[in-house]
Amino acid sequence: MRLYAAVAAGSFRRHSTYRVATAAGVFTNTVFGFVLAFTFNALWDERPNLGGYDKPEALTYVWIGQALLATCGLMGGGGFAEELIERIKTGDIAIDLYRPADLQLWWLSADLGRAAFELLGRGIVPMAVGALAFDLALPEQAWLWPAFLGSVVLGVMVGFAIWFLVALSAFWLMDGAGVVQIAWLCGLFFSGMLLPLTVFPGALGDVARVLPWASMLQVPADVFLGKYTGWGLLRAYGFQAAWAFGLLVAGRGLQLVARRRVVVQGG
Repeated sequence: MRLYAAVAAGSFRRHSTYRVATAAGVFTNTVFGFVLAFTFNALWDERPNLGGYDKPEALTYVWIGQALLATCGLMGGGGFAEELIERIKTGDIAIDLYRPADLQLWWLSADLGRAAFELLGRGIVPMAVGALAFDLALPEQAWLWPAFLGSVVLGVMVGFAIWFLVALSAFWLMDGAGVVQIAWLCGLFFSGMLLPLTVFPGALGDVARVLPWASMLQVPADVFLGKYTGWGLLRAYGFQAAWAFGLLVAGRGLQLVARRRVVVQGG
């Protein structure tokens, strides 16, 4: 495990060197946070308690979304999916498969390091700006903060598992651009980035709330807002953990099939 801890730490340091990109990301998240916050403000003026949120909770939801946008890979795999797809296309993946390290654990460790930096580097500042500019519903109970962080970790793992499957599709498609776009749109819509999933009507809302993307924003946001307590919090964690486990197992299976494909093609 020391190897994978070192990979995670190295990934954290690697992403921390991109200072200009981080500053640009903070600026972008903050600007879009204001755009969404003013939109939500107008919407909740017309429909108070829409989706079970009062206005401060709805505005808080906006800024949590901006904090988790890069952290959980809501609109992309944090760069690792594109990098892995490129290695598959060029054949460099064969070198990765021969390394004395598991491919999935290697990339998971790297993504956890990246996510930790994104949360600190791109998440805290927009959230702080939002708290200064708007009346947010910040947790009054101290235990909600570590509970939220636990939910974020599970959301990051779900996000990684989705993007790992997307990247491995390049073994068969040779160009994962189409799958990346589909995953990007699903992440944007079904995570609750545009609107909380509790606002979605009827069957659409029921389906959206049980899909894996809900683990990446909707569930962590509701944990932060204190919507889950006691057994409800454990069920929320269980929902996230079940998707993380299931998707990671699927990724493991697809990795084994892909490895055999590399052996066949390479003789």
